[in-house]
Amino acid sequence: MANFFDLDVSFEGDEPDLSKIPAEQLEKAVAELPDALQSVARGLLIEKRTMSDVSQDLGIRQGELVTRLHRAMLSISLSLMNGGRPQ
Repeated sequence: MANFFDLDVSFEGDEPDLSKIPAEQLEKAVAELPDALQSVARGLLIEKRTMSDVSQDLGIRQGELVTRLHRAMLSISLSLMNGGRPQ
C-alpha cells in the first residue's frame, strides 16, 4: 500500500454531471463498470465518501483516484446515452 497520499486534488475542466441521475440507475451503471473504476465510483458517487478516505482505502494516490473517477463518470454517461449498455 502506498505511504503517500496527495491532498486537495480535483477535476479540471468539464466532467459529466451525474447529479440528476436517479440513485437506482446510478447504482446499476456503477455495478457494470470494471472493478478498478467500480470501487472508486461506488465510494465517491454512491457512498459519498471523501477522496482522501477512498484513496487511502484503495491504496492509490488521489491523482489516480481522480483519473479513475473521471473515466467512470464518462463511462456511466456514455452508457446512459446508449440506453444503459456498458461501454
